[in-house]
Amino acid sequence: MSSEIPWQTRHRAMLWLVASLLLVLAVTAVALRLEGRLWICACGTIKFWVGNTCSSDNSQHILDPFSFTHVLHGIAFFWIIAWLGARLRSSWQVVLAIALEAAWEIFENTDFVINRYRTATAALGYTGDTVVNSLGDILCCLAGFLIARRLGFGRSLVLFLAIELILILWIKDSLLLQILMLISPITVIKNWQTCP
Repeated sequence: MSSEIPWQTRHRAMLWLVASLLLVLAVTAVALRLEGRLWICACGTIKFWVGNTCSSDNSQHILDPFSFTHVLHGIAFFWIIAWLGARLRSSWQVVLAIALEAAWEIFENTDFVINRYRTATAALGYTGDTVVNSLGDILCCLAGFLIARRLGFGRSLVLFLAIELILILWIKDSLLLQILMLISPITVIKNWQTCP
């Protein structure tokens, strides 16, 4: 019989979760750097937010409008993991979601995907994310996952659709449009999305 009291068990579980998340972030940062991604913007500064998607600062700083698509990743990961991994402890579900997002960030910043974005979408000058932007995207995914867990499926679906609509109206892009354009580009959409 364990002599640990419940708050010690919760504290230990929280420490394990934080350590796991920090390890995923550190491994991702090293992997991205080995892929040739810059730590920070080539401009030499770090901004918390860049709102202009037609700027060379896009995907180079901590957060930008596309960060909201990573919130949507987190919501979608919650749905999938809650369905397929319902027996996993909640802390393992969080780590799994972050590991999936980290794997996407590493894959997204390969030459193959960067070139696909350049040819299939309106992201003509896209050169990949900086490490700080990728880490910001992973934290956005974490936020989306935790929000969806709090809201449940129905309300998080409403939130997902609302964010999709806001992004389409705001930046002429969204998670679902990105998936569509990467898989099967549509010239009319690409022309509509192209920066002036």
